[in-house]
Amino acid sequence: MTVLTLPDVASQTTRLISTLTWVGMEGIALPIRLGTSGVNAIVAAGVSLEDPEARGIHMSRLYLALQPLEQAPLTLPAVKEVLKTFIASQEGLSQHAYLTVEGELPLKREALISPLAGWKSYPFSLRCQLTPAGFQAELGLTVGYSSTCPCSAALARQLIQQAFEEDFSEIPLTKSAVAAWLGSEEGILATPHSQRSFVECTLRLAEDDNAELPIERSIDRIEQTLGTALQTAVKRIDEQAFALANGQNLMFCEDAARRLDKTLRQLPDVSGFQLKVVHAESLHAHDAVARSEWNW
Repeated sequence: MTVLTLPDVASQTTRLISTLTWVGMEGIALPIRLGTSGVNAIVAAGVSLEDPEARGIHMSRLYLALQPLEQAPLTLPAVKEVLKTFIASQEGLSQHAYLTVEGELPLKREALISPLAGWKSYPFSLRCQLTPAGFQAELGLTVGYSSTCPCSAALARQLIQQAFEEDFSEIPLTKSAVAAWLGSEEGILATPHSQRSFVECTLRLAEDDNAELPIERSIDRIEQTLGTALQTAVKRIDEQAFALANGQNLMFCEDAARRLDKTLRQLPDVSGFQLKVVHAESLHAHDAVARSEWNW
């Protein structure tokens, strides 16, 4: 039986002479691990096509080079080795390699006071590249929180003061009467408006040999800085504590952005960042947004 040589069309010379900055695949399913959590990630893998006469790259070799990341902890050293394999597998066609990993990290979060707990998903992306200039890695995070408008809080307090003066203009002012009034709907007739908000940030990671990506600890620092992280399972005592946290952390989007700017500058794994804070307003039909960046 005659063994035929299978054609390799990609190795043929193209008539269109030019280089390409990125050629590869997107939407690759890849199970990975982040800490103790398993994540069904979506990956994009690509390289540059430096040879202006080459028709295409060896694309299947990029797919096979991802195998070391399968079901394994996602670390920068591991990604860097995969990128080196990308370039080596192209036999001189490429000098730049790129890898993007996207998914949602599940983290179990405890309630504020009660013993309840529940799961939250945090979207993330890790974008890495290896070029003749070196290795670069950027971690993207989205973290939700609650924000209460300082202006609406002040306006609500003013209405409550006016109502207090009117209701007690001719009523004896006793401790029990005031306590009853404060606990009634007639007394607290106005409340500040709150909204579900979120921060989107991209952190440029310092190149080192850390075995663990700073995803979870970065999320923790962001939530601690804002003080009003979204909750999972709660009892009424937790809901009351959440209302207290919002009342003690009144903030415009500018306030939240400034808090986060200060915190992110202090993260030991971060050499630069971009951040965007979005308050999805409950008063207006538009969003309030603030941005900041450092060493970008």
